[in-house]
Amino acid sequence: MKDIDTLYLVDDDDTYQFIIERTISSINLVKSIRIFSNGREAIDFLESSLNDPSSIPDVILLDLTMPVMDGWEFLENYLLLKPRIGKKIYIYIVSSSVNPSDVEKAKSISEVTDYMVKPLTKEKLISMLSNLV
Repeated sequence: MKDIDTLYLVDDDDTYQFIIERTISSINLVKSIRIFSNGREAIDFLESSLNDPSSIPDVILLDLTMPVMDGWEFLENYLLLKPRIGKKIYIYIVSSSVNPSDVEKAKSISEVTDYMVKPLTKEKLISMLSNLV
């Protein structure tokens, strides 16, 4: 991957959204950040963007615990959409859960790139995103 054109942040915490957006913007590795407060908003937008490749993300940072549609439900819907997407998307689960069953479940889903525990520091973000560039 040459550049990270688009990153989706799917998380319901307004403060966390603000901090991560500012941090990602400051490291200049991502051109565009789209923020969604639940999995339903993100999956609906992704589905509506199938004919607009520039709106399809390179990376998704996905929280697990959200209202309306949680991260697990998002992943179920994503797996149904995946054949129509046409590109590799790196999905990182970023959760405050340290429950071993969540970590194991995430690792059992082939589309999940990694499981990271909040908070994401600037150093963790740089390391994660630099590995993709």
